[in-house]
Amino acid sequence: MKLIHTADWHLGQQLHNQSREYEHRRFLDWLLETLSERRPDALLIAGDIFDVVNPSLTAQSLLYDFLVRAHEALPRLTIVMIAGNHDSGARIELPAPLLTRLRTHAIGRLHWFDDNTPDSDRLLIPLEDAEGHTAAHCLAIPFLRPSEISARAPVTDDSAVTESGHAYIDGISRIHRELIATAENELQPNQALVVMSHAHMHGATVSEHSERPIVIGGEESLPISLFGETPSYVALGHLHRPQQIGGEHIRYAGSPIPLDFSERHYPHQVVEITLSGPRLVERRSLPIPHFVELRRVGPAPLEEVLTALEAMEPAAEHAAHREQWPWLEVRVRLEAPCVDLRARIERALSTRAARLMCIHIERTAADQPDTRYLAHGAPDPRTLFCETWQQQHDAPPDERTLADFDALYQAVLDHPEGSESP
Repeated sequence: MKLIHTADWHLGQQLHNQSREYEHRRFLDWLLETLSERRPDALLIAGDIFDVVNPSLTAQSLLYDFLVRAHEALPRLTIVMIAGNHDSGARIELPAPLLTRLRTHAIGRLHWFDDNTPDSDRLLIPLEDAEGHTAAHCLAIPFLRPSEISARAPVTDDSAVTESGHAYIDGISRIHRELIATAENELQPNQALVVMSHAHMHGATVSEHSERPIVIGGEESLPISLFGETPSYVALGHLHRPQQIGGEHIRYAGSPIPLDFSERHYPHQVVEITLSGPRLVERRSLPIPHFVELRRVGPAPLEEVLTALEAMEPAAEHAAHREQWPWLEVRVRLEAPCVDLRARIERALSTRAARLMCIHIERTAADQPDTRYLAHGAPDPRTLFCETWQQQHDAPPDERTLADFDALYQAVLDHPEGSESP
């Protein structure tokens, strides 16, 4: 049987307040064409479907319109999607009863029995081959937030943390192992087990700026050993760079579009998997076209930057519509303040086929204020908190203070709008 693995769509994302709707729409059109051409038996979407827990109506329409069109084009296609750390699990599951009519399984949260054991049956999705036989099962494990792990496996003393020294890592590893062991018992002879999870695996390469940490203030990566020997393929989400972790069968598909200028050179893809019984017989990367270029000019002195901008293709000669023009990041080195910097850059671009997204300034004069973060954006909240505390108290925050900050910040990440309810 044939599967296609994708992840980290981040529908509704805005980069520097600019909508990425056109690029996402083009990707979904391309994916539908690819599905129609390749005729897979299942599509696996490994989390971070939306960019925020309360996505816009436009972002939701993109998803549900795609699911309807995919079912119309391939009525026997099974779609399995899980919530990632950017998603609201409740929102992902809300239309699940309707989506089953489209052969789509939406798994947003782990459901628990009264004895604190997870309901594994609803996570194990049968995958049928072209003849209608169940050739594989997909164990769809949605993202588990640290607050959920601590509520289900509370740590009361140091002896409860034995494997990694971190309660969250040990808790989520244990749940993965238990779910996989249960799934193994459900397999019939010659059936494959495919595991889908949204997690940060140890040894994986992260993006420079655009990936939100799963756990604040501590080691967050999981060991690949938790998957054991049984899975024929492990479809991962969370990290935006496509990559193999450990064996050939454990992979991140990566994001379908560059979500930050630091990702503009990544190979963007979906992964096509062919299984023969429980054996992985072929893995193929299907490259996704770059629908809109993310272009960076600089860092360089202002005059060099302006010359480079003026040398760009004139708008009058560019065949594409404006929504297809490159997004532009300009990086300028300044030795002194330049009050009309933006105006000069916009003038240079006034007749060019490019859309200015952001300007970064690097100051080189020794008497200028600290600008370490101007080139790469603001520091993360934890670093900013530590530096502010140092300035106000002339000493770094102690471990207890950092632990309190981490707990508060994690709560904000877990429930940005104050609730998981859609």
